[in-house]
Amino acid sequence: MKFELEQRAIRGDQEAILSLIEMDEDILYRMAFTYMKNEQDAMDVMQELVYKALNKMHTVQQHEYARTWLVRVLINCCKDHLRKRPPTVQIEEHHLSEWVIYSDMERLLEHLSLSEQQLVYMKYFQQLKNKEIAELNQIPEGTVKSKLHHILKKLRSFAREKEDWL
Repeated sequence: MKFELEQRAIRGDQEAILSLIEMDEDILYRMAFTYMKNEQDAMDVMQELVYKALNKMHTVQQHEYARTWLVRVLINCCKDHLRKRPPTVQIEEHHLSEWVIYSDMERLLEHLSLSEQQLVYMKYFQQLKNKEIAELNQIPEGTVKSKLHHILKKLRSFAREKEDWL
């Protein structure tokens, strides 16, 4: 079914494109939120992703790269949005919202750089293969493996330091 959906999306079927985005909506939103650091900007970037997907999905050459293409477009939308956004000072709000209260894992991930967080989300939340991550980031597959190994060591170290978190 996913194969057929990807084929239809690449041919320009708007319903198929929207279904493909909806299948990964949670993961895509989390990635957008990781980049943008607030709900409104993450939603803006998601909207931009939908717009670009509807207009450009036909440029994807092979159906197996449709999901990868969506992630790459989302990352580029985030980077564009961040470049255009004027510098702001983050004011910490203390209210009970599911996006403000972080799980232990999210708190650990905050210790990583944005590019490191991106690799973790791609590998462990989106379950992309190292080869797909390498293609998206335009780096060698071996570099992906070594960076992930380094990141995991870093996360283990943070977790040991903050035993009360876990």
